[in-house]
Amino acid sequence: MSSKTVLKLLNNSKKRTLAVLIDPDKADNVFLNQISTFSNEGIIDLIFVGGSLITSPAFSYVIHTLKSTVNVPVIIFPGSNLHIDDKADALLLLSLVSGRNPDLLIGQHVIAAPRLKRSSLEIIPTAYMLVDGGKPTTVSYISGTLPIPHDKPEIAEATAIASELLGMKVFYLDTGSGALHHASAKMIHKVKNAVQGPVIVGGGINTFEKAEACWHAGADVVVIGSAIEQNVDILEEFRLRNQKPEVGSQKIL
Repeated sequence: MSSKTVLKLLNNSKKRTLAVLIDPDKADNVFLNQISTFSNEGIIDLIFVGGSLITSPAFSYVIHTLKSTVNVPVIIFPGSNLHIDDKADALLLLSLVSGRNPDLLIGQHVIAAPRLKRSSLEIIPTAYMLVDGGKPTTVSYISGTLPIPHDKPEIAEATAIASELLGMKVFYLDTGSGALHHASAKMIHKVKNAVQGPVIVGGGINTFEKAEACWHAGADVVVIGSAIEQNVDILEEFRLRNQKPEVGSQKIL
């Protein structure tokens, strides 16, 4: 893909965008073939690859396999400076702005910077905000940070504004893999209306109705991860209800 294609796609998209997050530790060839089918049928718009804890050597294999079989962007969702592969289209340069862990605010980035500068990857500065999803998750444990309280949308709003002033281009509200619920509609709405860049929402989304609620609140991209690991056929529901009208942040009472 040409330079900055993915960020332009996110900024210019007028439809509800669906992304899947693939954990290389849990992706076998059968699963990857299913993801490729859904992608090539237009159900999946973006594929994120990565996670907070990757223990197998399959990271590059998953990226290379997907790049040879899908026609949508494959984007790295890095958990550390080791998660870099030039075969991907882009990398979300995640800064965990909701926490105060210096390693995840800037430390890992410094280590990865020379390699990223030399790479052909499109680098997308991303404000990553961990939100309380009702239970401890891998990302909260690994990062050693406290999530933004679920009922404090004003904290997420202020964090997003500060991140934008620091130069972040994309804003990611995540409750983590296996969370009981996603960021609230009010929080999504406040963040969307506070910043100019695309808003991504993930964690706790395991039905079309939950994805639709996030889109209605103003999310530009909805991410499904652990739900498809448990049952990839959940994407059939999106096939059946794949009318993706333009994104429009509705008033949240």
